[in-house]
Order: sequence, then structure tokens, then C-alpha cells
Amino acid sequence: MHSEHTFKQYDAELEALRGKVLEMGGLVEQQIVQALEALVKLDSNLAKEVMVNDQLVNALEVQIDEGCSQIIARRQPAAGDLRMVMMMVKTITDLERIGDEATKIARTAQKIFDEDRMYKPRFNEIKSMVALVREMLRTALDGFARLDVSKTVEVARQDELVDEHFRSAMRQLITFMLEDPRTISMSLEVLFVAKAIERIGDHAKNIAEYVVYMVKGKDVRHISVQEMERETLEP
Repeated sequence: MHSEHTFKQYDAELEALRGKVLEMGGLVEQQIVQALEALVKLDSNLAKEVMVNDQLVNALEVQIDEGCSQIIARRQPAAGDLRMVMMMVKTITDLERIGDEATKIARTAQKIFDEDRMYKPRFNEIKSMVALVREMLRTALDGFARLDVSKTVEVARQDELVDEHFRSAMRQLITFMLEDPRTISMSLEVLFVAKAIERIGDHAKNIAEYVVYMVKGKDVRHISVQEMERETLEP
């Protein structure tokens, strides 16, 4: 009876931590949305809210990390449970970095707002990139919640599309700067934001890959999309 109670308590601890990870993921997704809106509308208050939320994200990372450390010390998990704990530790690291990238975007919005320039950069062209990375993050977190690897390849393909968008934006911005040096400052700011969005996509892809490691015990980092597809389809 005591043993059964202990197992139930152990499972409850793991589920509580998983719930905290998903809470952190929801907060990070909100940061992404608010950062883009702050940028497009040059909304100073919204930019500040993103920065405040980043402190909450950081606090959740510390809290979850401590919880994982306690489980390892007290429960000494093995096999699937150990992979679960490791997956959570890795996932919160990527979520925290996504929050950092969203905060960089918010700071760019704040800087442009504070300087009150006559000519402001146009960020409309990167909206499609943000929509893609937001969908990637949502899909990756859904896979985490359900322990489902079926959409991992889709996330990897979306990451390649985000990379294509970034390269296209970079080529366009370089052309603008060469044709008119007055656009250099504005173009660099757009490029800075585009790079931050591209990095968010990389972190979302990482999270999807950790789910594969948890469910199948296979490390699919640094392999091609085709190889990943084979690994996820194998029983």
C-alpha cells in the first residue's frame, strides 16, 4: 500500500512539473505575439509588458529546474522517467531562450518608440515568419503535452521554411542598403528582428526533437528531415 502511494505521488510530481512547462510555453507564446504587435504598432506599453513577462518566464525556468533536480535526487528515476526529466530540463532552456528573443524584439520596438523617428522601419514583411514560428512552437508543445511525435517532421519542415524567409529578407534588405545608404539603420533593425524570429524557430524545432527522444529514446538532432521522418515512423 505504501509503495502504491509512493508511485502515485511520484507520478503526480512529474505531471505537476509537466504542467509548469506547458504554463511556461503558453507565456512564451504570448510574448511572441505581443512583441510583434508592439513592433508593428510601436506600442511602448506592450513592449514593456513583454519585458516584464520575461522575468516570469525566467522564474518558471528556475522553479522547474529545481523541481527536476529534486526528483533526480529523491526518486532516482530510470529509463522513461529519466528521459522525461531530461526532456523537461532541455525544453525549459529552449523556452527561456525563446522568451529572450521575444524580449529583444520588444526592446527594438521600445528603442524606435523612444527615438520618435520621422522614418520608421516597416516590419509587415516578417509577419509571415512570426506566424510560422508561433505555429511551430504550438505544435511542439502539443507534442510535448501528448507525448506525440507525429508532427515532429512537420515542425522540422516549417523550420526550413523559416530559414528560407530569413535568407530572402536578408537579400532584400542588403539590396535596399546598397541602393540607398539612408536605409541602412532601418534595414539593420529589420534584419535584427528577422534573426531573432529565425532563432525562435530553431528553439521550437529543438523542443519537438526532445519529444522524439522521450517517446522513442532516439536522438534526432543534427540529422536531415528525411532521416528524422524514418526515425519517427519506426515502431
